[in-house]
Amino acid sequence: MSEELVFVYRGDLVEDIHRGDIAVTDAEGHIIASAGDIGKRSYMRSAAKPIQAACVVLSGAMEEYGLTKKELAIICASHRGDSEHVKTVNSILKKLGLDKSYLKCGILQPLDRKRANDMIRDGLAFDEVTCNCSGKHSGMLATCLKKGYPLEDYTDTDHPLQKDILKIISVYSKMKEEEISIGIDGCGVPVFGMSVYNMAMAFANMADPSDLPDSYRNASEEIIDAMVTYPEMIAGKEGFDTQLMQVTKGRLFSKIGADGVLCVGIKEKGWGLAAKIEDGSASSSYCAVCEALFQLGVLTDSEIEQLKPFHYKVVYNNHKAAVGKYVPDFNLNIY
Repeated sequence: MSEELVFVYRGDLVEDIHRGDIAVTDAEGHIIASAGDIGKRSYMRSAAKPIQAACVVLSGAMEEYGLTKKELAIICASHRGDSEHVKTVNSILKKLGLDKSYLKCGILQPLDRKRANDMIRDGLAFDEVTCNCSGKHSGMLATCLKKGYPLEDYTDTDHPLQKDILKIISVYSKMKEEEISIGIDGCGVPVFGMSVYNMAMAFANMADPSDLPDSYRNASEEIIDAMVTYPEMIAGKEGFDTQLMQVTKGRLFSKIGADGVLCVGIKEKGWGLAAKIEDGSASSSYCAVCEALFQLGVLTDSEIEQLKPFHYKVVYNNHKAAVGKYVPDFNLNIY
């Protein structure tokens, strides 16, 4: 059963309680720590993007099209659609000889509210590139071009690209392909359902790929290096993933997913952490993961203080007065 993890106070009363599940494992599947039900199944959502990005590296598309480390980072991202993010996605498309019409991620306004307001003010239209999943989709197009796969239906579950990606997910999560539930994500591509335990294992195997085939080891190292070198590409300067990677100076790599999913790889330990908030609260996932990393001794006192806006998020009213806050209140079972 999911556990009460985060309490939201307004004044001195608890107004909301967010339940969830947390798993921490090593690459072999040994359970390091837990809270709640680590067998709870959910979809990885965008937390799977760094693993999906392995298809780009494994295919040889990086070398074929001269993709840079920064461009690989945006392929792993749920970007904010700011000018640098858009510029980087357009750079990938230009190298592929394609335009935005090939992207099947849908049209979405930038998650960066200021950027969205500026575009509206300037009469600029939102398009596929401003969608937060355009980096992932541009990486999928690069892989299709390199492998000679059709571009028109690359999002379909039975497309050879998506079958390749399912195999990659299987390798990292240590699950049989048929055990992985398949749904459709917001951007139209397949999304992968598994236990919180297996999500943690997937990130542990990225953090410590020593038992994986050589090609997967190389891909893991290349992807993590891109993420921690260009953390601002992953979520934007105010995003949780970006802040966590900057504060920890590359010791951790992090990727949020929709509906309260958050996965972290801990390179120095070879561990993976996965959290799922039962009601889908993103703010509660940041709060709970900060607390879990601190209880594990992964975050120092100084680092947890720098992450305080996520660890103890302040609730403001319409007058910008602080009226409450998110408070993590749980104890990890550490084995």
